[in-house]
Amino acid sequence: MSLLTIGINHHTAPVEIREKVSFAPDRIGDTLATLRSLPGVKEALVLSTCNRTEITCWHEGEEAPVALPRWLAESQGLPHATLAPYLYAHHGREAVRHTLRVACGLDSLVLGEPQILGQLKAAYQQALQHHSVGRYLSRLYQHAFATAKQVRTETAIGASAVSVAFAAVSLARHIFGDLRPHTALLIGAGETIELTARHLAGQHIGAMIVANRTVERAERLAEQFRATPVCLDALGEVLPKADIVISSTAAPLPILGKGAVERALKIRKHRPIFMVDIAVPRDIEPEVGTLDDVYLYTVDDLEDVIEENRRSRQQAAAQAEELVDVQVEAFMGWLNGQDAVHTIRAYREKGQRLSAEVAAQARRLHARGKDPEAIIDYLTHTLTNKLLHDATSTLNQAAREGRQDLIEAARVLFRLDERDDS
Repeated sequence: MSLLTIGINHHTAPVEIREKVSFAPDRIGDTLATLRSLPGVKEALVLSTCNRTEITCWHEGEEAPVALPRWLAESQGLPHATLAPYLYAHHGREAVRHTLRVACGLDSLVLGEPQILGQLKAAYQQALQHHSVGRYLSRLYQHAFATAKQVRTETAIGASAVSVAFAAVSLARHIFGDLRPHTALLIGAGETIELTARHLAGQHIGAMIVANRTVERAERLAEQFRATPVCLDALGEVLPKADIVISSTAAPLPILGKGAVERALKIRKHRPIFMVDIAVPRDIEPEVGTLDDVYLYTVDDLEDVIEENRRSRQQAAAQAEELVDVQVEAFMGWLNGQDAVHTIRAYREKGQRLSAEVAAQARRLHARGKDPEAIIDYLTHTLTNKLLHDATSTLNQAAREGRQDLIEAARVLFRLDERDDS
């Protein structure tokens, strides 16, 4: 049995592919049930974010590594050949290392960003809720969360507030300079948009509008930042007011099309609009980027901004990688020990069974009036022979076959080279 992680992320796949491979929150329960029905899959967890979709499972046999990539493609309505070039697969130790690095933000678009840890914890809670994780994955993710906490505590990787949201606001500030005369339209009301609003408020944005499908959520977020809440149906009305548009929703299809933006530009008399589409799948039609006076960026376009932040974190990341290496070995030690647990349990059960058989015979001898000293001699002699019989028989066979490795292992196992000096 072994660990396996397969998926795609911003390192392996462009946004055009990533937006086609994602799982909506309301699909996770059915997805996990389907995963556990695949050949060899015993435990499973799905992590689906803007920048990655990956599946981690505990499996037995050779079927799961073949079945999972095909299932992932088919679940998204894609031919396996289309998705295969973008997939990564990590097995055993490398799956452990990958999980720990993800939890610590070492595999993120923004190096060391903390959001992924919250997303991973949410994915774990969903898997728990749907009874999809057991002994092995529960231990893996609890270990990953503890490692992430250690990295945050012992390194400076989280010293500055950087994220995709921070990168988007930094780019807006680079383009506009002073943000106080400008208005920002934020589409969505999730964690990324809340973080974006916080960064914009820190830059003293002139005004903010929050648009969301559920206006109550928009109102709750808007209240924190003195913004104006609206529902998505009002986008056409508020878009002409926006100099900056940052969108991050979970909508399966674009919510801002080329026509709507053209109408807004006409009302604005072609004053430029800066747009950042953080969502995967994308919220803004790619054709919007062809319009004059529109500067449209996706998460992939933020790489340059993010790279500057990444360089400042390289030293802390190197320290974090060393901690991850230590914790990978710690987990592998536990995992390897699980094989020994089953063997030890079986060996103890065998010893107890033999002991019970000999004790029952001794009681029968006692009932027949045998001398207690003779019974004790019988107990020690018979039990010793029964306990040693299989081992000595196997060692004799090993000697006949020239299995010196097995004989040496027995000397270590039974501590035959140790001397009793007492």
